[in-house]
Amino acid sequence: MTEIVLVTGGTGFIAGHCIVELLQRGFDVRTSVRSLGKESALRASIVAAGASVERLTAVVADLTDDAGWDAAVAGCDYVLHVASPLGGGTPADPDAMIAAARDGSLRVLRAAAKAGVKRVVMTSAAAAARPPPGSDAVSTEAIWSDPSDPGFDTYRRSKVLAERAAWQFVAEHPGAIELTTVLPGAVFGPVLTRDNLGSVQIIQRLLEGRPPGLPRLGFSIVDVRDLAQLHVRAMLAPEAAGQRFLATGEFLWMKQVAAALRAGLGAQASRVPTRGLPDALVRMLAWFLPHLKLMTPLLGRKNAVSSQKARDLLGFAPRPAAVTVVDCARSLQG
Repeated sequence: MTEIVLVTGGTGFIAGHCIVELLQRGFDVRTSVRSLGKESALRASIVAAGASVERLTAVVADLTDDAGWDAAVAGCDYVLHVASPLGGGTPADPDAMIAAARDGSLRVLRAAAKAGVKRVVMTSAAAAARPPPGSDAVSTEAIWSDPSDPGFDTYRRSKVLAERAAWQFVAEHPGAIELTTVLPGAVFGPVLTRDNLGSVQIIQRLLEGRPPGLPRLGFSIVDVRDLAQLHVRAMLAPEAAGQRFLATGEFLWMKQVAAALRAGLGAQASRVPTRGLPDALVRMLAWFLPHLKLMTPLLGRKNAVSSQKARDLLGFAPRPAAVTVVDCARSLQG
């Protein structure tokens, strides 16, 4: 009998690629959405990515509501819990965003445990394994971030607290369900839809010439296609049970991202900035542009991250970051 996998938040960037990966591997896939109004667009995007949707079904379930989750997980062998309140900007109600991430994860885990699901693979974030500010330590799965880190926005804080709550649930219910968490860095790569772009907005803004200069910021990048493959490997590998896996590739500064875009796209990257923004100017602008305030603690900060565990246990092999960035841009321009 074909195994069934629930992917939460099917219209999301990462979730869409997980659905494609699972369908191409022959699984039956069920995905949760907040409304069936976007189901036809979701199906069209999956087909465009090269997968058949004959084995794909959609169900309505929301992270903020208990309703629908028992039905969503019924009969499933595995759950990829990818859904999370979307980051970017300053939320109107930070507490509500954190609650949706934390309580939503617990809703999924409770329903999955009740239904006898074998394993839940949950998407966390590399920010959940960040050393304290000022530390030169390499990020590994053994490190747990302090949610009060001044470099955290509400989205990153929500990811830390949601993952902590998930592991606490498993500890309090021994034997009820297996949990594995995947902690990606900045996720780029080809978009399937223009909805829920997340970190891809960085590439979109660069293509539009925003900001006019390049702040001294950088990212540990992971390709969404490699990340989807890693989720499935984490789902299937016996040795992945009860483990955290950092998922990052190369670190690129913004100036390197911009250079990759110009080299890969030529004239299509004509609006991509070429000059740097001095740290002092970014800090000054932060007084007038609130979204910049979260960037200032990260200026010039390069966090070393090790994904060696995922490489060794799950065969994680991230592609070059420049390829990821250019493929992402081409999909946005297509």
